[in-house]
Amino acid sequence: MKRTVNGMAGNIAAGEVIASDGKPERGKAVKLVDRVLDQLQERIRTGNYAPDSRLPGEHELASMLGVSRPVVRDALSRLREQGMIYSRQGAGTFVSAQVSVTAQLAYSPVKSIADIQRCYEFRLTIEPAAAFFAAQRRDDAAIARIASALAELREATSHQLHRTDADFLFHKAVTEAANNHYYTASLEALRAHIAVGMHLHGLSLMGPRAGLEKVYGEHQQIYQAIVDGRAEDARDFMHRHLEGSRDRLFEGKVLDLSF
Repeated sequence: MKRTVNGMAGNIAAGEVIASDGKPERGKAVKLVDRVLDQLQERIRTGNYAPDSRLPGEHELASMLGVSRPVVRDALSRLREQGMIYSRQGAGTFVSAQVSVTAQLAYSPVKSIADIQRCYEFRLTIEPAAAFFAAQRRDDAAIARIASALAELREATSHQLHRTDADFLFHKAVTEAANNHYYTASLEALRAHIAVGMHLHGLSLMGPRAGLEKVYGEHQQIYQAIVDGRAEDARDFMHRHLEGSRDRLFEGKVLDLSF
């Protein structure tokens, strides 16, 4: 069931998420699910769990990964939504046949400053749209994931730090909230490329000016628009944030990519 939480973004404490009753709760479970999801995705992508092979059971996975069965169950549910696994009644859970190392979406590595600008250019074509649909389709779990990442960004900002991992997690959580695995897969394929731009952007925010606080505020605006279901605002805020990040990094002097 979808809901609206007005005015919550400014009251999120570090490590908290928003529960279905509107009260903050610790975000540990959400973070564990994200960690387990990443680990299982990596094992599938690298071929440790081959296409059409049977995954270990929930109890075994929980023991292997050091988490509870509900956390594993949630991670498996998200893998199933992404089409990476499927279930056979009475037989277990299996890796989808189309998932393989060679079949994964991939891009050439970043080799130049121009590639960083190209990455921003591409992100500007997909992430604002993902934010738009996230505001239309978000549910409690999706909002909790975005809120958890936002809380980590707030904690880092309070210590005048830029967390590339938390920044990426926020953007990934937005694409997940859109409930369109093409957005999420594209962002995952760009993870290493985005990290380069985010790292350099983070360095550009250091100094006497309140750069980190401004960028945190941009993330907060995106979050609140998604929570409130304001799809057009979410799209516009995401577009403005990405353009702002690019312009701050390049000091407003984008390269001519015609050559």
